[in-house]
Amino acid sequence: MELGVILGDVHTTLSPREHLDGLLRQVDAAQRNGVRYIVMGHHYLYGNLRWLQPIPTLARIAAELDPGVRIGTMVVQAPLFHPVALAEELATLDILTRGRLVVGVGAGYRREEFTAFGVDFDQRFAMMDEALQIVRLLWTRDEVTFHGRFWTLDDVRTHIRPWQQPHPPIWIGALRDSGVRRSARLGDAWPVTPETRTSDMKRMFDVYAAARRKHGRPPVPRHPLRREIVPGRTSEAAFDRFETMARDRLLAYAQRELATRDARALREEFREVARREAIIGTPDECLSQLRDLAGQVPVDPVIVRAQWPDMSSDDVVAYLDDLGRDIVPGLNEIVSIDARASENRSQGPCPTPTGAV
Repeated sequence: MELGVILGDVHTTLSPREHLDGLLRQVDAAQRNGVRYIVMGHHYLYGNLRWLQPIPTLARIAAELDPGVRIGTMVVQAPLFHPVALAEELATLDILTRGRLVVGVGAGYRREEFTAFGVDFDQRFAMMDEALQIVRLLWTRDEVTFHGRFWTLDDVRTHIRPWQQPHPPIWIGALRDSGVRRSARLGDAWPVTPETRTSDMKRMFDVYAAARRKHGRPPVPRHPLRREIVPGRTSEAAFDRFETMARDRLLAYAQRELATRDARALREEFREVARREAIIGTPDECLSQLRDLAGQVPVDPVIVRAQWPDMSSDDVVAYLDDLGRDIVPGLNEIVSIDARASENRSQGPCPTPTGAV
């Protein structure tokens, strides 16, 4: 299994210079410690926290990376783009990175962002569905005609194709069964959120596999998983470390309309929430939890967040150094269960997926 890092937000009190310097320090430490994916989320108008926009930021970061490290959006809010702009900007990024891009796409969850753009929040899932159809067409055809509910294109000619053929892998985020089916129909993998319990993952992977078969699409061997890994000298020290790193930010998510976050539980039962959603303990305990998880569900890579808003750059680098020393070597020896293997046993031979990660 491989490790990835998702880049996050910082307080707006941090100067732009400090923000960029800290970001580059984090990327350098991540790469030095064996991280193989650098991904980034996407927000607008985020108040007292600052998100840099992912597409230009990832283009800058890619210049710092070895050829074996991939970059990705996780996730870009497709309904807030015109699909032509989204297709061309992402294809450009794939070219600039020599084919190292993974495209993570989601529908968004903050109503205020949609209001600012004049986009109907309640139509965001249908808009994402249609946008992805158009993006795929623009990436794979010379001329495109499309008449949909939200966008119309007549005989437009494509002038930017991605480096990767037929296109970069597409990860489509989802929280519910309907979204998982959409991800199976339109994407190449389903990035699992940290709030998703293992028992629910198993069922939702079955939903995903059934939808792939229904649409005649090949199975996906493994899917990316967002889950924190927090090693410590003792289990108690690891839980203390994670609470210091993440508790306030997770509470802020609950206040920013993220439906999967419960502010009461985070305030009153933080360690129970952490135990369900994160890999926490001594290094040996963390690796044991990861082996158990990998034996149950087809996940790879595991993507952690190294930098939370109240952490200094020194804290971030120290955390990544701990992962590189104590977790990455053992993680690389773990082989996650392969979704194709279980399908092959019950369904017979299946073709190798194209563009899947």
